[in-house]
Amino acid sequence: MARPHVVVVPYPCAGNVNPALQIAKLLHHQSVYVTFINTEHNHRRVQATEGPGAVRGHDGFRFEAIPDGLSDADRRKQDYGRGLESGDGTSSVLTRLSCTPGPGVPPVSCVLTTMLMSFALDVARELRIPTMAFLTGSVASLMTHMVKKRTRYISLETHGSKYSGTWARLTPTHMRLRQLQERGYVALKDESLLTNGYLESTVIDWIPGMPPICLGDVSSFLRTTDPDDFCLRFNESEANRCTSAGALILNTFEGLEADVLAALRAEYPRVYTVGPLGTLLRRTLNGGGGGLSLWKQDAECVASSRGHPFLWAIRDNLIRGDGGGGGGGRRLLALDALPAGFTAETTGQCCLTPWCPQEEVLRHAAVGCFLTHGGGWNSVCESVAAGVPMVCWPGFADRFTNCKYACDMWGVGVRLDEEVRREQVATHVGEVMGSEEMRRRAARWKEEADSSAACAYPGGGSSSSCENLMSMVGGLMEKSTPNSEK
Repeated sequence: MARPHVVVVPYPCAGNVNPALQIAKLLHHQSVYVTFINTEHNHRRVQATEGPGAVRGHDGFRFEAIPDGLSDADRRKQDYGRGLESGDGTSSVLTRLSCTPGPGVPPVSCVLTTMLMSFALDVARELRIPTMAFLTGSVASLMTHMVKKRTRYISLETHGSKYSGTWARLTPTHMRLRQLQERGYVALKDESLLTNGYLESTVIDWIPGMPPICLGDVSSFLRTTDPDDFCLRFNESEANRCTSAGALILNTFEGLEADVLAALRAEYPRVYTVGPLGTLLRRTLNGGGGGLSLWKQDAECVASSRGHPFLWAIRDNLIRGDGGGGGGGRRLLALDALPAGFTAETTGQCCLTPWCPQEEVLRHAAVGCFLTHGGGWNSVCESVAAGVPMVCWPGFADRFTNCKYACDMWGVGVRLDEEVRREQVATHVGEVMGSEEMRRRAARWKEEADSSAACAYPGGGSSSSCENLMSMVGGLMEKSTPNSEK
């Protein structure tokens, strides 16, 4: 019988490409044929940083490059979605792989997308291909965005699908973002509410599985006075479309988000937890848990960090200014943006690099604290899995929810004010580095993450959930086989 064939369609930024590649590696390890879709731009970047062999693929694992439709200016702004939203490139690849896959390539069994690429789910449904959505954020941030109204199922067999016996979910949903609007939380009545304490004093206590949280702990996209704000409407739409997939895959583990996971499963029963992905991959692939890098990585910083008080990874091309503190639009190299004398003053104390293997760095014995200016879910998971406490400086989107959980729910972090001051940074770093209790809590969470990946966690953990996911993918292949008993 032919192998199951999963096409992976990630949003083309590192925070989506890397975890999607880790999922793809897990699938391939279980004899699933994988096609990983990259944009042509990212394809070239990976070749430049890691060599042509990185995207050459091997038996049962191949890369496809599609046009991103972006101008050079859009690429510099990392405005990836602008050229992809039509879905033309993805549609053509899926159509070809579904109808005429080519020698040695099995027909597509399933399409797996990440958040922000949900249009690929629409393409797959048009081709009557089952779908899965890999959500790269936390379950808590997802629950603040969506809520199920009702669910009914249809058999694809009755609609002429080749996937006999496969069931698809039709889920009319409305968003908790929409509920926030209906209850008068969003849009904000005026901009004064951003700074007068309203965000911190307004409590939301009706999201299933979540403790009471303040409005300021929910997505920053709610911080608008425009009810038709693009980011607000786009996130509402994405949450709705992604939860219409046949299964949800999450980079988390049972102990980390137990209550909110239970609430999600009450609404969407086909949920698979496979996190922390790096920990699970190392156990499954005997250490082969890495992803692709879109930037040149400085691996030497791992060794050199042992004798230095701090390692600073600051990516080039992220800073706007004129090199002298101005607010010009030109993007600067990291070194150009540093204050005069900084390099000389920190000689022997600082290892400065534009990019590094973050997970490897966090697992280094010399690291005692992780100051994250983004607090993205991948970084939070990697820090929890490494047992490293955090100083969190949330900047946008779901980072505020992640920070709430890391600091208040898990007790492994402290939060910087949005308008950060050097004195507060020094105080918080000292607090984290000196707190034995926080380090003990971080070590306990690391043990739970390891147990979940090793199938030693009560209820099976991420290892068992991953096995169930693989069985489900294999079942799709059986149902699509004409001579299948099913």
